[in-house]
Amino acid sequence: MHAYTAFTGQRLLASGALADIVRALKAELGIQPDLAYQVFDNATGHCVDLDLRGTLDESLARLASATSDTAAAVEKPGPGRPKLGVVAREITLLPRHWDWLASQPGGASVALRKLVETASRASRARDRARASRDVCHYFMLTMSGNLQGFEEATRALFAGNFAAVLTHMAAWPADIRQHAETLLETAQNDAYEARED
Repeated sequence: MHAYTAFTGQRLLASGALADIVRALKAELGIQPDLAYQVFDNATGHCVDLDLRGTLDESLARLASATSDTAAAVEKPGPGRPKLGVVAREITLLPRHWDWLASQPGGASVALRKLVETASRASRARDRARASRDVCHYFMLTMSGNLQGFEEATRALFAGNFAAVLTHMAAWPADIRQHAETLLETAQNDAYEARED
């Protein structure tokens, strides 16, 4: 399940599906109409904008509509072989690269797909480790960029010194620290897997 996390100031309000976040925020906004909040996509660490105008049902309907519009845009057929999932895009290579690709069995497209597949398999663990580290960093940057120890924690994160990250964020507000620790644990596990690969 794709998960999101909502904060109001330094307090964690809710985690879960986007519809659950909308419900929790609408309930809070009913009590505090001028409530400031941030919603994070746990898969990317980036903030998500929500349109919470009107009633809860209207907000949920807009969310459902936006989700279906995004899915339709992704499925929009274009050049290539859309039924097979093949999408045409432009790439730029040197003439000698095109010459080599043209000489491969099946032509340039088949050779490029094989190269990309081999490279993606070889770097899968490293890519996952980098992505989960970046998720942790984006969250930390947004929620703790002005807190004591942030710069030291960031340097330690990019150095792969996870114990030092925990030390530097020890004085952060509890909810921010706990969510950062959850993201950090994923980053640490992925980094260990990448080293063993």
